[in-house]
Amino acid sequence: MIKVYIVEDHSVVTEGIYSFLQNERSIEMVGNACNAENCLQYFTTHVADVILMDIGLPDMSGIDLCALIKKKYPGIMIIALSSFQQGSYINKMIEAGASGYLLKNTGKQELLEAIKTVASGKTYLSFEVGKEMQLNKEEPNEFLLLTKREKQILKLIAEGFTNLQIAEKLFISIDTVDTHRKNLHHKLNVKNTATLIRFAVEHHLL
Repeated sequence: MIKVYIVEDHSVVTEGIYSFLQNERSIEMVGNACNAENCLQYFTTHVADVILMDIGLPDMSGIDLCALIKKKYPGIMIIALSSFQQGSYINKMIEAGASGYLLKNTGKQELLEAIKTVASGKTYLSFEVGKEMQLNKEEPNEFLLLTKREKQILKLIAEGFTNLQIAEKLFISIDTVDTHRKNLHHKLNVKNTATLIRFAVEHHLL
């Protein structure tokens, strides 16, 4: 069962999502918030697997909220749900740690597919969003999917630092470094450190 939480200030959108998902056996709707403050308060005592998050919240940008949630609760997957299709918004949400990006005109099947995809640890971008990124990319598409922390760790790996050294340098746990390394392997479709570094060099990611 995938626990889903919604952060959205337009009740009609929230109600629409509930109507899409409430009868899905694999989904449990655990709650919703209309602003960042209520969302952060909820997660001090509750959990969720996936957050559907609007970017234009009344008290804080969804981009900043995404980064905050991912810092405090890295295991929660976030899907941006927005009317903004510009590449700059997409890139900023992904850099902040979002695992997916959907437009608000999405249908039920795509919403379900996105939730299931990110809950399994993968990235989901809607067709329109993927097309926008292709049209506007200045860097390899794979690089855009990396978070700021993943880029930082990729650079340190390429410079020859071990997981322990990276953990000490960035003041994070070795398990966190290992998780980021696995995410890098998955996102860049490589199987070991050597091919990870070669990919980074060949695509000018360093």
